[in-house]
Amino acid sequence: MFARAHFFKPHPNLCDEVNHNIVQSEIEGGVSLDDLPRASTLRIQTQNRWYTLVSCGRGRALISGHPQYCPRPVLVRIEGSSWGGSMLKRCYIGRGMHLEFLHPQYRTPIVTSRIREIRECDPALPASASAFLRDPAKVDTEF
Repeated sequence: MFARAHFFKPHPNLCDEVNHNIVQSEIEGGVSLDDLPRASTLRIQTQNRWYTLVSCGRGRALISGHPQYCPRPVLVRIEGSSWGGSMLKRCYIGRGMHLEFLHPQYRTPIVTSRIREIRECDPALPASASAFLRDPAKVDTEF
């Protein structure tokens, strides 16, 4: 028997715009970080850049792809994705949304341009990421 999908039902206490955005995120698709196994690698194309994200578990990831914030892999906490306002879909990376992450060297979250595409990559990791992930104690104490 097929599992029944649980889709969002518009909530009467939310405005039409918020209900629309939540439904649209389900239509456009994305990935919940809670569903990603540790060391899963994603390539994320935004309007301006390509990012590489390696899941480290519990909302943390190694991310690279921005010349200022992460030219080399840096451990960050993925907050989630937003539609450009204050409403955040936690621990989620969604097409048509803006990825938000906390960088250890900046006080405010880094917000990307709109996400165009999300692709799962070959599990072969760069040597630096592989070495980093072999030391779970280090990953667990960074944030």
